Amino acid sequence: MLKKGLWVLFASFALLIGLYPTIYFLIDRKFGLLNSKSVALLSNTCWNIGFYTHIIFGGIALLIGWTQFSSKMRNRRMALHRKLGKVYVISVLLSALAGICIGFFATGGWVSSAGFICLGIVWFYTTLKAYLYIKHGEIVKHQKMMVYSYAACFAAVTLRIWLPILTIMYGDFFKAYLVVAWLCWIPNLIVAYLITRKATDQ
Repeated sequence: MLKKGLWVLFASFALLIGLYPTIYFLIDRKFGLLNSKSVALLSNTCWNIGFYTHIIFGGIALLIGWTQFSSKMRNRRMALHRKLGKVYVISVLLSALAGICIGFFATGGWVSSAGFICLGIVWFYTTLKAYLYIKHGEIVKHQKMMVYSYAACFAAVTLRIWLPILTIMYGDFFKAYLVVAWLCWIPNLIVAYLITRKATDQ
């Protein structure tokens, strides 16, 4: 019962935050984090291409990635699993590369920039490795690397959980953002390690 409840919560967060980028197409985007960006940056064509590539394809990856861990779907609809997997990989590679690029302009300076750039590199690497493993028929290694990949992807969710908590704790959004640039993904990878280690022990 607990496991089912956690799975529903996990999927709900993925769906909710996966759809979050649509807000930028429905209302004036000058809200939240973008309020901290300069007018010059917001009007920069290259930055905008990177930003929208990151949020659109990142949202797609978050929306469909969680379904890949359903053993029922893999067993009953392997063709769908493979098709969604390909969409996930393409979405991640595009979003991660774009995330690395816009990471250089992250709010808070080099500390937050380094955090988000490292996240983008980890996300790109683990996803690419997962794809290469399955291409060579190394299923177990593929599955483990996909856990790490989606743990990095899920940083979009954990960032939005941690940020308001840290902002309240520090009483300062910018201090909180420096911390969340690292906190949103490193604990996720630790959890991924524990999950994959448990799977290996079994």
